[in-house]
Amino acid sequence: MFRNKEFKLLLFVMGTIGFLSTFAVSFFSTEAALIMIITTSLLLTCTLLFTAWRYREIEKLSSYLRKISAGDYALDVRDNKEGELSILKNDIYKVTLMLSEQSSHLQKDKGTLTDAISDISHQLKTPITSMVVMTDLIRDENLQPAKRSEFTRNIRVQLERIEWLVSSLLKLSKIDAGTIQFKKNPIQVKDLVKKAVTPLLIPMDIKEQTLSIKGDDSVTFLGDLNWTTEALINIVKNAVEHTPHGGELEISFSENPLFTEIVITDNGKGISKEELPYIFKRFFKGKNAGEETVGIGLAMTQTIVTSQNGTIDVQSEVGKGTKFRLKFYKQVL
Repeated sequence: MFRNKEFKLLLFVMGTIGFLSTFAVSFFSTEAALIMIITTSLLLTCTLLFTAWRYREIEKLSSYLRKISAGDYALDVRDNKEGELSILKNDIYKVTLMLSEQSSHLQKDKGTLTDAISDISHQLKTPITSMVVMTDLIRDENLQPAKRSEFTRNIRVQLERIEWLVSSLLKLSKIDAGTIQFKKNPIQVKDLVKKAVTPLLIPMDIKEQTLSIKGDDSVTFLGDLNWTTEALINIVKNAVEHTPHGGELEISFSENPLFTEIVITDNGKGISKEELPYIFKRFFKGKNAGEETVGIGLAMTQTIVTSQNGTIDVQSEVGKGTKFRLKFYKQVL
């Protein structure tokens, strides 16, 4: 306290004023001079005590801040009193809460990143191991040409799978990082659906599936055509894969003053109630998922839709089919 230059200056000024006042009144009355000395002493004592108390409170806050910097966010310095110190305590507590939330989010992100790396490693390990084995077999000079051709074709398939996985993860990472700016252009839903189903017409034809598209040509919404197409492709591709030969798929769309809705329905295998809460989780694979399924398409779809002020939900019953419902709202709710 006494190392503080400003405080020493304050004591000097108060002492000087008290001394000069006492000296001045001593010419008029000794009793008045004595009262002045006592008053000055009391004022100096009160100033010392009050300043000492403030220094103790500041030291408590300094200690609190040191604990915060060490990662301890459990302390609470709030009080309901008036005064600048109370205001400072409350402001520090607000900052502490903010830092605590940021730390919690960072820990959560760290855990998510660790899980993602683990999942990615697992997804890459299988095709890489398969390619290493087939490469060793191809090196055999006595290997039959037909087998060599089969192994070469399988290696290409695995490489394409890895390329798709890496590309999908890169897209998801860009969306998560906020580096992608989704466009807000008027989209004709009729054109969107046509663009999404075109790459899947051949697989549908091979499985002799019937596709029905219903909706008014005037239905539109504001969004990013390319990214929304990507989201729709993932859902339709899922429907094609899990609908048997001769199955039926239906895509309908409509519009009202609140939102534009796209509904994709199939009469395929369906999804069990136990699995429904997890189908949008990355790398989740249901019981009916194929061996080549990675479990990233629906996760990407949800991210794309929600990033464009939309929602996606699913209704399904095992053996009867699945219905995906996408809603793109016209304004932020």
